[in-house]
Amino acid sequence: MASGDLTLSILGLLGEGPMHGYELKSRILELSGHLRPVSDGALYPAISRLEKAGHVERHEEEGTGAARRQVLTLTEAGRRELLRRLQEPDDFDISDQTRFFGLLTFLSQLADSAAQVRLLRRRLDFLETPAGFFYRDGRPLRAEEVSDPFRQGVLLVARATGTAERQWLRQTIKALEDEDPG
Repeated sequence: MASGDLTLSILGLLGEGPMHGYELKSRILELSGHLRPVSDGALYPAISRLEKAGHVERHEEEGTGAARRQVLTLTEAGRRELLRRLQEPDDFDISDQTRFFGLLTFLSQLADSAAQVRLLRRRLDFLETPAGFFYRDGRPLRAEEVSDPFRQGVLLVARATGTAERQWLRQTIKALEDEDPG
C-alpha cells in the first residue's frame, strides 16, 4: 500500500474512533483485502510519523488479559489533516481509481456536502476527459479496433466501469445538491 493511501486509511479509520494497532491493521486489511496488504513494517512507521506530526496520540489501556494495549486516537490536528486530504486531494488522488476509492471510503466524515460535491465533480470531470489505454497515430483506440483479445478486454472492462462510475457520480452529486440547495 502506498504511503499516502496508508496515511489516509489510518487517519480515516481513527476518525471513526480510537483503536489499538492490531485492530487498525485488521480494519485496513478489511478495506483493501488481499490485493493491497499492509505489513507491520509499513504500518507502525506510518503511525510513528503521524504521532510525530501530532496527528495521532497513543495511550495504554487494560487489555483482555494481563497485557496492556496501546490505543491510538486521532488528535484535533489529525482530524484537520484528514479533512484537508478529503477537501483538497491532489490530482493523482482523483485520477488513480484506488486512491480515489480511498477518498470515497472516508468522504462521509466530511460533513460539508458542497465540499463532497466538489470532490465528486473533479472525479467526474476527469472521467469525462477523453482518454484511452492504447493509441494509434495519437488517438485512443476503441475496443472494436483492437485485435488482441486481452487488450480488447481491458478496453471493454474500462468502458463498462467508467460508464457505471460516471452514472453513480451524477446520481450522487444530484442527491447531495438536492439535500443542500444552498
